[in-house]
Amino acid sequence: MSGQELKSDQYRPCFSGHETFPLRYGWLQKAYQAVSVASSPKDAVHVFRDPESIARFGVGRNMVGAIRYWATGAGILDETEEGLATGWLGDMLFGPDGIDPYLEEDASLWLLHWHLAARTRLTSAYWLFNEFRGGSFVRQDIVTALQALAQECGWSRVAATTVDRDLQCLLRTYIGGRGSGDAGDSILAELGLIRPMDKQRSRLSRGRKPSLPDAVFLFCLNAFWANFAPSQNTMSFENAAYAPRSPGRVFLLDEEDIVERLERLEDTSGGALVWSETAGLRQIIRKDNRRADREQSNLRDALVRGLVRQAA
Repeated sequence: MSGQELKSDQYRPCFSGHETFPLRYGWLQKAYQAVSVASSPKDAVHVFRDPESIARFGVGRNMVGAIRYWATGAGILDETEEGLATGWLGDMLFGPDGIDPYLEEDASLWLLHWHLAARTRLTSAYWLFNEFRGGSFVRQDIVTALQALAQECGWSRVAATTVDRDLQCLLRTYIGGRGSGDAGDSILAELGLIRPMDKQRSRLSRGRKPSLPDAVFLFCLNAFWANFAPSQNTMSFENAAYAPRSPGRVFLLDEEDIVERLERLEDTSGGALVWSETAGLRQIIRKDNRRADREQSNLRDALVRGLVRQAA
């Protein structure tokens, strides 16, 4: 059984909190705005709990909980020891100088997917995109694998019905499209990462992702590197393409697409990273190890430049 990232004694699985509602248009913006005007992180927690929350978000009580679930899972909000705060991604997208307040850009959707799938916070999402080795599947295949992992890790109170509902919600988030009432107008379906084959079977759609900007690929590669091997100044192609949490794995990229992006890496990174193919050894060489806040700033600048070019 795979899933090494999930086997830590400190890891706590998460198969609930969405109340079976997939991520919908407008929810992340509402969550960000509500927390951004709270007087403190402690008070920010109460915007999802107080009697006014239903009117504040314009949805039922269960949906209020789902909004918080997706906003924290997608990196729009951060849970801290004091309570809730806006995250850097929420600030970049929805803040006073937000670059995509209506989530109209593909780059924003890819970043939301990265936060949902490249972190272990949401167990089913992480496992499906990072540990599942197949292509097509029926839902029960994944439920059985996660149940086996739960038993191996000694997770308590992980019922098959709970895992199945969690997976149903995840699939609706990635398969439903805009205007599809059954899927709840989910945002991430536009990425085409999971596709239905028939009523029972779905498949992960590995291949080229032309809507994924190089700037987002670079940012996620650096984030993966910081987690995977922070002290190393080289990384093999295999790790960048296939290791859990890698951009190749999380974005379901094929080898040809990854290699083409790596060949552009020196330009994309401003010389901080260089692609090398010497004596049959394919690797990335890091010449400048930048702090996370600088990478976030560089990402914002690159996305803003891209928006300016589109407007022109």
